[in-house]
Amino acid sequence: MAVAQWAPLVDIIEDDKEYLIKVDLPEVKKEDVKITVQEGVLVITGERKIEKEEKGKRYHRLERAYGSFARSFTLPDDSDGSKVNAEFKDGVLKVHLAKSEKAKPKQIEVKVT
Repeated sequence: MAVAQWAPLVDIIEDDKEYLIKVDLPEVKKEDVKITVQEGVLVITGERKIEKEEKGKRYHRLERAYGSFARSFTLPDDSDGSKVNAEFKDGVLKVHLAKSEKAKPKQIEVKVT
């Protein structure tokens, strides 16, 4: 049985406060996912395990990919790599990457004399 290499699909969204990386990980356990930040790179690794063939069951088609995966992303200059948190729900991993304080816009009041 041949199993294809795979990389989960990712959306990256930005707002004023953070970057949000959403990763589709159906049927992956949170214990099988690891997130690291090192030298300006965020790396998400993990594994989707193939179901064991059981006696009495015959697989006619296996199109979904299984095995280990790794996705890496260079951190934007305005992000704070020390402020990363993640949540995993309904097969979607959400990684929140805060923007640094110096990158956030500041409003300056102009006084008229």
